[in-house]
Amino acid sequence: MTTDTASAPAFRYAAVTLDCADPAELSRFYAEMFGLPVAYSSDDFVFLGGKDGGPGLGFSRVPDHRRPTWPDPAEQKQAHIEVGVDDLEAAEAHLLTLGATKPETQPQPDRWRVLLDPAGHPFCITTLV
Repeated sequence: MTTDTASAPAFRYAAVTLDCADPAELSRFYAEMFGLPVAYSSDDFVFLGGKDGGPGLGFSRVPDHRRPTWPDPAEQKQAHIEVGVDDLEAAEAHLLTLGATKPETQPQPDRWRVLLDPAGHPFCITTLV
């Protein structure tokens, strides 16, 4: 498949949105992690704006949201974000103080660490990116 890029409209990656029970609470965790400002907020949705026009993060209230149970497949993980860091140990310690938790299952702890945000969504920190 080929595309004439000269006439194609421009697209850019803007954000990913996580479903959750409390958008304000979960957005505070990620705002602290990434240093992102709140660009929009309502009772049911919070959007953190990307720095310098970079991608942002959204958080959407879902009635009766069911918390992921990774690695237990009873409730699917729903989303998975990879976060680049310079120091795994320091980043993990900081994120735990912000409210992240560390599950026992760690597939490759020398390369990345799996953590869970306050709503249970797994995310990885890694020095590989």
